[in-house]
Amino acid sequence: MNADYDVVVVGGGIAGFSAALYAARQRLRTLVVAKDVGGQLNMTTLVENYPAIMKISGPELVARVHQQAERFGAEVIFDEVTGVEKEGNIFKVKTYGGDEYRTLAVILAFGKTPRELGVPGEAKLKNKGVSYCTICDAPFFKGQDVALVSWGDLAREPATILSSTSNRFYWIFPGERPIQDEEFLSTVLGAGRAVLVPNSEVVEIKGANKVEAVAVKNRKTGEVQELKVAAVFVEVGYVTKTDFVRHLVDLNDRGEIIADWEGRTKTPGVFAAGDVIQYPYKQAVIAAAQGVAAALSATAYVMGLKGRKVVSLTDWRAEKA
Repeated sequence: MNADYDVVVVGGGIAGFSAALYAARQRLRTLVVAKDVGGQLNMTTLVENYPAIMKISGPELVARVHQQAERFGAEVIFDEVTGVEKEGNIFKVKTYGGDEYRTLAVILAFGKTPRELGVPGEAKLKNKGVSYCTICDAPFFKGQDVALVSWGDLAREPATILSSTSNRFYWIFPGERPIQDEEFLSTVLGAGRAVLVPNSEVVEIKGANKVEAVAVKNRKTGEVQELKVAAVFVEVGYVTKTDFVRHLVDLNDRGEIIADWEGRTKTPGVFAAGDVIQYPYKQAVIAAAQGVAAALSATAYVMGLKGRKVVSLTDWRAEKA
């Protein structure tokens, strides 16, 4: 079996990295392909209900599991998976960047995908200044002029980050105010780097090989202005994007993947976990546990392909007196 990896994990949230941690710890050749680190937990500034951790931010929680997974040997690349095809016992995982990875098993743990603007130039300039993860990419544009497209509570974290990293950021939003929290807004504006662009929407992102400008239309007047920026941070929520694996899994009416309690889907070798599956309770601790279950199931599957006996061990062992 000519495969690059034993398992490829699609997704960089708590489910994905928990799966990668357990797969790598079982000595599987493990690759994580993710658009960002954190997924939906990047929108959570405070987690107080994760067992054994009193308080932690969502991004920090996932970052810790990310580090654990890499410590046990998991590889991580930042890209977007666009297709998964099965040929015999091998899965071919294809990415937006044009790469292809051959693997014995796939764990789908990509949660919900960042919502895109759907404007000209966006697709071409992904990872070239167009970002859906401010916390991941803001440091690359430190001291530069950038744009933020976000509003409501989703905008809290990116606005806070850009208030300290950018030279200036144009805060583009469709209403009169970007957020109803007056105290928070005053704090951001007090930092002196935010330029509010109200009642507006992005109509085009411009640039040859990188972002150079963003065209913004005023929804009231119809006027279009061009803002010179080095990056556009899009933080407008998440959607379930499972069409690219529709041929391998069953989906419910919400587009969620149907998986059993061991993370198995209808296709042997394809497992799923986290917010992308049909389980109703979308909690970080549940997603992490589902990632672990999927990884252990994938381990059993891969070992079976290799003709090896699977020995299930608990995390603890009795000490002899």
